[in-house]
Amino acid sequence: MKRRRDKLETIFGPAKDRSLPAALAYRIAVSFPHIGGERVVKLCARMIMEVVEDHLRPKDHLRPGQVLYNAVSIDDPPARGKTMAETEQVTVTLDLITSEDIDRRIAGEPSRERFFCRASRLCKQAYKQGGVMSNTDLALLLGYSPSYVGQVLAQHERESEELIPRRANVHDMGSGQTHKRVICLLRHRDGKSAAQIARQTYHSHGAVDKYLSDFRRVRFCLEEGMKRSHIAHALDMSKPLVEQYVRINEELEDARS
Repeated sequence: MKRRRDKLETIFGPAKDRSLPAALAYRIAVSFPHIGGERVVKLCARMIMEVVEDHLRPKDHLRPGQVLYNAVSIDDPPARGKTMAETEQVTVTLDLITSEDIDRRIAGEPSRERFFCRASRLCKQAYKQGGVMSNTDLALLLGYSPSYVGQVLAQHERESEELIPRRANVHDMGSGQTHKRVICLLRHRDGKSAAQIARQTYHSHGAVDKYLSDFRRVRFCLEEGMKRSHIAHALDMSKPLVEQYVRINEELEDARS
């Protein structure tokens, strides 16, 4: 029996190497002869295949109106000097057009409101799949300028105190006040815990703690009668950042009075 199995392996075994992983391993070995032995070459080919398979979806897995898009991974925040080529990406499936979008258009809903519904949907869908969308991503997909995207979403966040899980919020990018304000209001006005705030605002627990800590330090300095320029120097903060926390504190004080 063993001899028969060995014979069949000799005859049919080479057919297993007629595959994309085998072709990749061959090309790697030929193009980079000093990369390592057979095990290393096969490992490289397998890693390439994992990336390829993660970025492809069978056609029958997509419905009309859906698109595939490479979003930045939630788990790979930005860093100084870090390029997009050095950033982990995940492939997400997004509902670019839905029947609800068409119904809103037929009903004559204002374009700004229709745009917000689509943009917020794409952000939430990407987030559930492990990715985050930037204003530029939304601009490319929806045909608007990044500045318009940021303006509409930021206005909604200010007025509703609901943060959209876009990259600027999730990865704490930019110098905008919106997410700081919402986090501080939820804690000091509504009495929510840091864990609740983290879930509601799509921030990490550590990021929420940092914002709340910075706000408490600025408020303490204000209560001590320090000038804003002195607060910035004492706390090693920029003056615009101190001003943001001052405005948040003033809003809380107005709400108490």
